[in-house]
Amino acid sequence: MRAFCAVLALLAFVACGAANESLDQRACPSESTPLTYETFGAGFFAQWCESCHSGSSTNRNGAPPNVTFDTQPQVIQWKDRIYARAADDNTSMPLGPSGPDDTTRHQLGDWLACGAP
Repeated sequence: MRAFCAVLALLAFVACGAANESLDQRACPSESTPLTYETFGAGFFAQWCESCHSGSSTNRNGAPPNVTFDTQPQVIQWKDRIYARAADDNTSMPLGPSGPDDTTRHQLGDWLACGAP
């Protein structure tokens, strides 16, 4: 039984690792209309992140005070961490029962992989 549990734990660890590839391993897709901060990023962060990650937020719900996403340069500064928490199949942020749908999370992954232009 102990060996069975060890195998299950190993499989769970491998499966979790596969979903959380790092941003530097994520290819920027070639598409005719790339996402930009104006067409995607600003709205995404306003809707899903800035309630906790804004410099003017009155209730950051434990978000570190230096991790703010009010501007494109701030987002770019944290893009690896944002990817690991919220893009593609990474779903630990935003906190709570609801968040961006899978399509939107993959768009975030695309946008970040292309350098968050």
